[in-house]
Amino acid sequence: MDDQTRLELEAATFRRLLQHLGERTDVQNIDMMNLTGFCRNCLSRWYGEAAAEKGVEMSKEDAREIVYGMPYDDWKAKYQTEASAAQKAAFDASNPGH
Repeated sequence: MDDQTRLELEAATFRRLLQHLGERTDVQNIDMMNLTGFCRNCLSRWYGEAAAEKGVEMSKEDAREIVYGMPYDDWKAKYQTEASAAQKAAFDASNPGH
């Protein structure tokens, strides 16, 4: 596979991941962190870091809007629920020092 094709496939896969996460607003970030060690906020941070590496200026809010599909505060108001004690305990156990 040539580099351009690989790049296009990776980009398409990332867009599909964002679409999937946009459809699964029931999945909370803390659940993702507890199961996978990353969440939507991590993806947006990685996106911003990749932009910076390419010399593209991007705010944290802009990167989050790309990942969330809307301003982060709007997503939180519409979809984020309060983490339960069990979720918080699982997070603390799986993410020491975070």
